[in-house]
Parts: sequence; structure tokens; C-alpha cells
Amino acid sequence: MPAAAIKLSIVIPAFNECMKVQGDIIAAAEFLTCSKLSGEIILVDDGSADATAAVATDALAKTGASGKVIRLESNRGKGCAVRTGITASCGEYILFADSGMCVPFSNALRGLDMLSLHHCDIANGSRRLKESVICCGTSHYRSFTSWMFRHMMPFIAGTPRRLSDTQCGFKMYRGTIGRELYSKCTCDGFMFDIEVILLAVRAKCRIAEFPVEWSSDYDSRLHPVRYLPRMIKEIVAIRREVSLAASR
Repeated sequence: MPAAAIKLSIVIPAFNECMKVQGDIIAAAEFLTCSKLSGEIILVDDGSADATAAVATDALAKTGASGKVIRLESNRGKGCAVRTGITASCGEYILFADSGMCVPFSNALRGLDMLSLHHCDIANGSRRLKESVICCGTSHYRSFTSWMFRHMMPFIAGTPRRLSDTQCGFKMYRGTIGRELYSKCTCDGFMFDIEVILLAVRAKCRIAEFPVEWSSDYDSRLHPVRYLPRMIKEIVAIRREVSLAASR
């Protein structure tokens, strides 16, 4: 499909997700077809030790959808995987969605409307809006750490206080803006969302949120307490890099 004809690029990062990626790709392809959207599916295998890339390649071929599987030679981190997929995309709009379909792809239609009607440049899914539907909640421990993270980020990272959910793995961008922002990102880890938001604020991009249907993924690779020192280190590095870039 010519790049000019691609309306929506769907980018899915995956690490050791051979049990999920087939369902991800089939669901993404069905969403594009049912919504009558021209699109591409880009799955980025972040150096998995299992058959993630092979399963994804086979699933993509079976659906007949346009797209590709990009395999990183080593495990670089979720930020690197998302950045690789977004900068390789061609769509007028981009959707980044976590593997496992915690948020159904149909939820992207609301974000797509916001972008196409020029209400914003970036549309972030949020689990915290009152219209959001939590189909399967998370543990009290994860709920508490999520609450702490949400309230600490404006002070620690400098993110806008009005954003209710910076870490939801379902975000949409105008294609040119998404590729531009991610080309400037340096964070390979889980805190890449924060870096993108800070870069977007610096670039005066308009960020809005939309409600989603969300189900908890109990197989999540992020363990807040275990990764806390690394997350803090990433945030400090991000703030330094963004500040240096702004001063140049």
C-alpha cells in the first residue's frame, strides 16, 4: 500500500509475547477492516527469547493486512520498541497499543475523531476519566502504586497536572508529530511516555485525553517497586535531556 494511502499505523511493542501477538494482529486487522480504515500494522519484537517474531510474522501473513514485523537483536526496552515502530510508520495517524489488548482497538475511533477534527495533536487514552470503563480491575497493590505515580509525576517529572493517566498503553498521534517527537526521544525504558509528553509540551503540541474500556493485564512486565530505582533514574535523565534541548 502506498504510504500516502495509509490512514492509520498501528504500532504494537512486544517482548516474549508469543502467546498474545497472534490475537493482537488478528484484532488489529479486523478493526481496520470493520472501520473501513486503510492502515498498516507494525509489531516490534524487542529482542524476545521466544517465538514472538515468528508467530507475529505468520499471523500478519494470514490476515493479509499491510504491515511488518521488526525484530530488535537485543532487548532494549519498551521505549526503544515503541520509538522504532513509530519512526518506521507511514500513516496519517498513529496508534501505539500495548500487546494483550487491555484496551480494545475499537476505542481508537474516539481518539481518531479528536485528531481528525483538529481538537488536539495527541490523543491519550485514560483509565481515570469518569466515562472510562474498567472491565477487570487490578490488585490493591498496583492500584496504590498507580495512584502514587499519578500524583507524584507532576512534581518529579514536570508533566501537566491536568493529564490524568500518563502511562496508559493506548495513545494516538498525528503522524508527522508522532514521528517528529519520537525521533527526538532517548529513553529506552518504561518512562518513555513521560519524555514524549515533555517534548510535546515544549513543542506546544495540544494533548487531550479520551476514555477507554480497560482490562488489567496480570502478565504485565512492569513491577513498580522492583523497577523504582531505574524509573527514577530515567526520569532524572529525561528532565535533563529535555532541558538541555530547550536551551540549545
